[in-house]
Amino acid sequence: MLSIARTEFQQIIRNRMVFFSATVIPVGLSLVFIGQRETFSQLPTGMGFLAGVFMMILISMGLYTTAVTTLAARRQTLFLKRLRSTAVSDPAALIGILAPPALIGIVQVTAVLTVLAVLTDLPAEIPLLILSGISLVLLMLGLALATVGFTTSPEHAQVTTLPVTLGTSSVAFWIGFTGTEELASLKRALPGGAATELTINAWNGGTELTENLMLLLPTLGWIVIGLLLAKRFFAWEPRH
Repeated sequence: MLSIARTEFQQIIRNRMVFFSATVIPVGLSLVFIGQRETFSQLPTGMGFLAGVFMMILISMGLYTTAVTTLAARRQTLFLKRLRSTAVSDPAALIGILAPPALIGIVQVTAVLTVLAVLTDLPAEIPLLILSGISLVLLMLGLALATVGFTTSPEHAQVTTLPVTLGTSSVAFWIGFTGTEELASLKRALPGGAATELTINAWNGGTELTENLMLLLPTLGWIVIGLLLAKRFFAWEPRH
């Protein structure tokens, strides 16, 4: 599993297009927003808005899109099929392939949120912020496994990943701009909505722990849905 992860990380670094879309674009976009932080501080969600949006953009672009593209590429080259003929178990093979995109996403989020904290204030609930990040990583991994079932090639991944990437980012912006005082149930039920609210609450503080922990339930539900779809549609051989 570790050897697979090491090889995958090297492949991502060598593939300039994948590396650029997974790192430079989301980080650059985040830094642009940080430059406008005084404007966003006037929103009802304050600096929590930036934390919630950064978390979503970085993980959806740095992890989810890269994971789908990588899995589609490895399947197209029959690498996934060959793995199944080795002693490596299916879960270990998938973990080895998905670990590098996950690590890239986590490092990006940590770096950008650290910059935000230095320029503004430290998050009120750091453990809760970490929990929110972990739940979002698991969500995107589940959705990536599901999405690759509908993806025929790495090039096709540019299309199949758009609904989740744009959808979750739009939800994050919606909640960041308007909060959850209105349409709370709808916003929390949408993919990434509850995770974004949890990130905002963790950054700003002032919300009961029980209420925050309840926000994990919608995210867990979407993780289960993603895994069920992956079990039904994920293929180890090329799709036509």
